Amino acid sequence: MKYNWKKQILSGTLAVAVTVSSPVMAFAGAAPDGKTDAAKMSQEMNLSDEWETWKTEWAEGVSTDWKQISLTPGSDESELNFAWYSTGNAVPKLVIGEGRSMKNAVTYTAAQTEATQAKDGTQYYSNKVTAKELKPDTVYYYKYEKSDGTWTKAVKYRTGKAEDFSFIYVGDPQIGSSNEAKAKKPEDINDSFYTAQFESVRSDAFNWETTLNQAMEMSGNQARFVLSAGDQIQTNAKKVKDNTVSEMEYAGYLSPDILKSLPVATTVGNHDADNPNYVYHFNRPNVSELGTNGVVEGDYYFTYGSALFIMLNTQDTNVAEHKQFIEQAVKAEPDCKWRIVTLHQDIYGSAEHSNEPEITNLRYSLVPYFEANDIDVVLTGHDHAYSRSQILKGGVKTTEYTDDEFDEQLEKDLEVGEDESTRYTAPGNIKNDTTDPAEKAYIDYLYQVMDEDAVEQVQKDGETVVNPEGILYMTANSSSGSKYYDLVPRMQTYIAARWQEDVPTYSVIHITDETFTINTYRTDNDEKIDETFTIVKTEKTQDTKPETKTDISTAEAAAVKNQVYTGKAITPEVKLNCQGRQLVQGTDYTVAYTNNKNTGLAAATITGMGAYTGIKTVNFKIVPKKAALKSVKAVGKQAIQVKLKKSAGKVSGYQIICSTDRKFNKAKKVNTRKLNTTVKSLKKATYYVKARAYTNIQGTKVFGAYSKTVKVSVK
Repeated sequence: MKYNWKKQILSGTLAVAVTVSSPVMAFAGAAPDGKTDAAKMSQEMNLSDEWETWKTEWAEGVSTDWKQISLTPGSDESELNFAWYSTGNAVPKLVIGEGRSMKNAVTYTAAQTEATQAKDGTQYYSNKVTAKELKPDTVYYYKYEKSDGTWTKAVKYRTGKAEDFSFIYVGDPQIGSSNEAKAKKPEDINDSFYTAQFESVRSDAFNWETTLNQAMEMSGNQARFVLSAGDQIQTNAKKVKDNTVSEMEYAGYLSPDILKSLPVATTVGNHDADNPNYVYHFNRPNVSELGTNGVVEGDYYFTYGSALFIMLNTQDTNVAEHKQFIEQAVKAEPDCKWRIVTLHQDIYGSAEHSNEPEITNLRYSLVPYFEANDIDVVLTGHDHAYSRSQILKGGVKTTEYTDDEFDEQLEKDLEVGEDESTRYTAPGNIKNDTTDPAEKAYIDYLYQVMDEDAVEQVQKDGETVVNPEGILYMTANSSSGSKYYDLVPRMQTYIAARWQEDVPTYSVIHITDETFTINTYRTDNDEKIDETFTIVKTEKTQDTKPETKTDISTAEAAAVKNQVYTGKAITPEVKLNCQGRQLVQGTDYTVAYTNNKNTGLAAATITGMGAYTGIKTVNFKIVPKKAALKSVKAVGKQAIQVKLKKSAGKVSGYQIICSTDRKFNKAKKVNTRKLNTTVKSLKKATYYVKARAYTNIQGTKVFGAYSKTVKVSVK
């Protein structure tokens, strides 16, 4: 229930979630958690046909297909991990080779373990393979044996370039969570639950696939993997004493076609942690016994290019083990310039979970080890709402609190009673000037854990920071829309930006040797929900007279004209003039580009060198290519049908212009996201028709070039 405090029981783990309600509360009830219905969102996104097709596919076999393959990043960019179920004890093989002809194919025999047994007695086996020595920027195809000995169709997979890559960051798919009939005990598993679960998983899985497809397209189809911050599925096995219940949810989670060629680095969430099915479905690299909760193994790590990704299973609260694992991973990969930790709990988030003492206690136990090991970024989930922190360093617990210290106050503060209206921020029922001693202690606690003193004063240009000493903490919103939480009423001092509008979101992160850049978008319309944020790392030099350097942020930058989408990275020349002198790139400054492959707002981050210091950011727009009309014809009464060719790259929509004037001085304009549009309410006359594609940039339509003009007679 929304705004009822979600209390995690700590008995060595954070794995089991129960809803705690206070008998002394005077509030009558809470509104249900927000969620996104796939039927509605598909209609808004012009995906109704895809939704209808998916409903049929789900009913005709996908919902019961436990054998779908999953891909996980390998130890580094030259490896790729696979896992899939089979029945029968024959050990299957997987073949992978270059190109459609699968040249230089390598055959791997799976490592097999006994997995889940279905209720009809069918025994499933988990099969795992690691493909090694993959070449960079190369197209591969793979296929694997099915239970009956036949082979699947070959699937395309492309490796990337390690020195400059993107990945997709998402939070809490939690497939099945939109089912309000949550299963919390064995007797909850009945026919009505399964019916509701069938429909809810179907909806959540469709939204999950939609988010992944939108994110991949937003990355210019260049994302190398997905990083999920935990809670892949909903149903806790320990509660219902049945490991098979979650298999329908895993069937939905693994169903997107894109996941057959896009690996996912999963994090253990509290809804994953008590079910060995998680281990059976995902083949994670460098898995350790450190950090295990006894069910789903422990921490793991992998590298990609200059980045080290450390994935913690914080459902095990033995922080000493996490410390040891972080140190081992850093020691094993000393040359990685970027160090990124992922864990499930939002230790610096801003929604309903963020102020739980057990979450803040976890924060203060982990952060010193992150800082001691020079972690740059921490990616989390759990809170089903987006937030980005300031750069933080040195957060210190000032007072000891038990994990259940403020249960009553937390619940009261967020409770909405009988108010069923949609809201995105909790009401804040306890006022700052309360005279109640228990409530005053609670308010004091809230301000103590805002960690105002931990906010680092950084060298900054807009939303770009240079060589910070502290850490950036991100919390991802729901990527499937299966469940949302509201933001807390008092935004914490440590928060730089936060967002919740009950819409699925995703982030695209781009890493080069010098930059880490994150952009976050709504799934429904691909609008950004936060500014582009970039961390720049430059080589630090010993300068005995830093005062002699000129700050490049004072330089005048020539405007960069709009660029046209090409499908490739666009790097326009950036010209700077400082104090009457034309600066020289490579001598006075370096330039790093971000978001410069797809349509939208790109950025050139200029970093001073030599006699210059500081940074300056110059933005430029990448507009759609020239549009193309497929056909224009008169239909019905005083109407025309316009068919457009799909524009390459990411476009938000198209504008169709119709006029009886060849010069279009007076024209009818129709904006649409469809490629086939009927324009009505015209006159009986000869019309001139043209169209152009547009992309939304910061709420404004930015247009590409017009198509050729077509003449049509309207009757």
